[in-house]
Amino acid sequence: MTVKRSFYKDVLFGVAIGDALGVPVEFKSRESIAQKPVTDMIGFGTYDLPPGTWSDDSSLTFCLADVLADGYDLQKIANSFANWLYDEQWTARGEVFDVGIATRAAIERVLHKVRPDLAGDFDESSNGNGSLMRILPLLFYIKDKPVKERFAIAKEVSAITHGHVRSVIACFYYLEFARKLLTNKNLVSVYHEVNTEVISFLKGTTIIPDEIVLFNRLLKGDIYELNVSEMQSSGYVLHTLEAAVWCLLTTASYSEAVLKAVNLGLDTDTTAAVTGGLAGLLYGYESIPEHWMLMLARKKDIDTLAQRLANKYERD
Repeated sequence: MTVKRSFYKDVLFGVAIGDALGVPVEFKSRESIAQKPVTDMIGFGTYDLPPGTWSDDSSLTFCLADVLADGYDLQKIANSFANWLYDEQWTARGEVFDVGIATRAAIERVLHKVRPDLAGDFDESSNGNGSLMRILPLLFYIKDKPVKERFAIAKEVSAITHGHVRSVIACFYYLEFARKLLTNKNLVSVYHEVNTEVISFLKGTTIIPDEIVLFNRLLKGDIYELNVSEMQSSGYVLHTLEAAVWCLLTTASYSEAVLKAVNLGLDTDTTAAVTGGLAGLLYGYESIPEHWMLMLARKKDIDTLAQRLANKYERD
């Protein structure tokens, strides 16, 4: 008997496990981690929290998924982010311990009744990975829509916290990659198809060419041929996206991909969360080591959320 794949569990657990693996060593340099590489789920470290504790990356991913399980509503998504920050909704252990500056500022604008799609900063200097890290559940709402609509919706959901076109392109690329993984598990094929289609779409928009060129290492190169020394893992959105795709393309299992992401250092939780979302879709949540799953905070709640998404999007 074949067990039916749950892409909803793939995404939610894929993100959360990667996130939790990275939390204990967040901000540590690659060189520092290399002295004692992360090979398993550990705890404490940077935030002195138990193993299996996930951060804002997963919290905001779950907030988005929670709203999407009832339908798409941009204001409710923005409000759910505020409920996380101020009321500890969808925190791993009842406290918010990690929040980006741009994300906090945007949520405060939401509370001051700024329109959600205008709440994020549109300045070029505000291109952290705060919208990329939480965007993946949007896949289930947009996957069957025309490409222009997929881009437009990704844009407004990103803009709740990050409105600059660079962050929007990163979110769009990531979602397009994930969308391909729903039906095609040939990773190199997916990578080249996504690049061709994304380039074609972006050229037909009014986005200035200088912004598109910034994505050339992904779009026009073979990023999997780059050496680890050429990959960066800061909180900059483009670094995170490149590192995630690189980790996926240069490994052969979920655990290998997310551990490779963590061991890049610096923004370890987000790099691994973004990698983990794609790796979850590629390999399936069943491929995640069972002892990692057993340590994960609020596993039952995440399971229930995945089932709500399934009930909504498999019915629709």
